[in-house]
Amino acid sequence: MENERQQQAPNDEIISEIVKKRASFKTHLTTYVVINGFLWVLWFFQTRGNSSNNYPWPIWTTMGWGIGLVFHYLAACVYPREYLVEKEYEKLKWEQNK
Repeated sequence: MENERQQQAPNDEIISEIVKKRASFKTHLTTYVVINGFLWVLWFFQTRGNSSNNYPWPIWTTMGWGIGLVFHYLAACVYPREYLVEKEYEKLKWEQNK
């Protein structure tokens, strides 16, 4: 019984870290959408009556920040480090017990 608790504790810590990273990503995504949405609306109203300046300047913030957001997503949801460490640990442990 105590051995099971010892095995579950590290897994609970790993899951807790993954949950924190996913929550952090959701906050990051919300901030990205709100700020970039504001910049695009600002650009739209800035160029509405001015046909000579239609260059979509918010594209740079959207793309640049978007790249960072993609990496944050990969680290939080697709390849969380804690999960990969645990997976590698289990693999080595299995190979050792062969």
